[in-house]
Amino acid sequence: MPQDPFDWIDMEHERRLAAGLVRTLRPRPADSPLIDLAGNDYLGLTRHPEVTEAAADAARRWGAGATGSRLVTGTTALHARLEESLAEFCGFEAALVFSSGYAANLAAVTALCGPPQLSGTSPAPLAPPSVPLVVSDAGNHASLIDGCRLARAETAVVPHADAEAVRKTLGAHEGRALAVTDSVFSVDGDAAPLAALAAACREHGAALLVDDAHGLGVLGEGGRGAVHAAGLAGDADVVATVTLSKSLGSQGGAVLGPARVIRHLVSHARTFIFDTGLAPAAVGGALASLEVLRREPGRAARARYVATELHRRVTAAGLTAVRPDAAVVSVRAPSPEAAVRWAADCRTAGLAVGCFRPPSVPDGVSRLRLTARADLTDRQIEEAAGTVLRTAPAA
Repeated sequence: MPQDPFDWIDMEHERRLAAGLVRTLRPRPADSPLIDLAGNDYLGLTRHPEVTEAAADAARRWGAGATGSRLVTGTTALHARLEESLAEFCGFEAALVFSSGYAANLAAVTALCGPPQLSGTSPAPLAPPSVPLVVSDAGNHASLIDGCRLARAETAVVPHADAEAVRKTLGAHEGRALAVTDSVFSVDGDAAPLAALAAACREHGAALLVDDAHGLGVLGEGGRGAVHAAGLAGDADVVATVTLSKSLGSQGGAVLGPARVIRHLVSHARTFIFDTGLAPAAVGGALASLEVLRREPGRAARARYVATELHRRVTAAGLTAVRPDAAVVSVRAPSPEAAVRWAADCRTAGLAVGCFRPPSVPDGVSRLRLTARADLTDRQIEEAAGTVLRTAPAA
């Protein structure tokens, strides 16, 4: 009898089950009674009446879907308006909207590596081509890691948040190079040393790509992001990616940078060329969120305050948590199994929290991940911190 080609899947499931690493889907109702510290709605805008009405209006006017790729029928006047608004708000020359932040990161890394740089000036090079170098932080998000894999460039993974390691790695390479980093790392919520990284890149003529998914809406003047806060927005050698699904409460992603970079992406980024454009409702919702943020810049400071207060309360009681640089509070758990039970106990007690376990965490340490929201009341902050403490497993 022929071998079942999927028997190995059952074996893998049993192995992950024994290790406490099985993931499950948990559909949530439209109106959950839980205090939500698991999602990424940092500014509390995903249900804001102006945002939801703008999303609904866009769907009524433009349709439920974009109908095609951006280069065919998937670009509307609404998409163009969002790109102009994002670029202006964040301080960049131009922007390009994608169907997700993941797609934006894949596009940016692969397209900025481009074809191998050819040695010499002859149309038929006599010497082997010089392969571009990508220098990637060990704590980068999976989308940046996958972008490095797909780029077919030489990739050097350097220690976390170590600008000197980036400088040394760039110094040992001849030819084009690109350093890639999160602005705020999604696991521990700590910030990258962007100014030092930019200096290291400029010393060796390298470009810097920053994933500002967790910085936009939380850091910088009025929530303009970590790149803006570091004084790098609009610089000729800096490109940023953002997501529309966190602070802006919608869906999608974007690449921000010099106009020539955006022009290059339109012609070379496969996740732009071959993917259906972002749905009009998501575009309309993101535009409305930007307008709310412009009008209410204090939401950014409130999100940071909520994160700081959550951190203060859990660490004062003896738990180990990383000091938040933005809106993510990472609280360490004794083991993957303990982290799963802890998150489940929090849910039973009325609190939704994130649960990060291997292989999602690069250091193998399991965590509860609390994401602050600007719309949480002081009473909800107190209640949430109390629930985390009451349900905490023994060390």
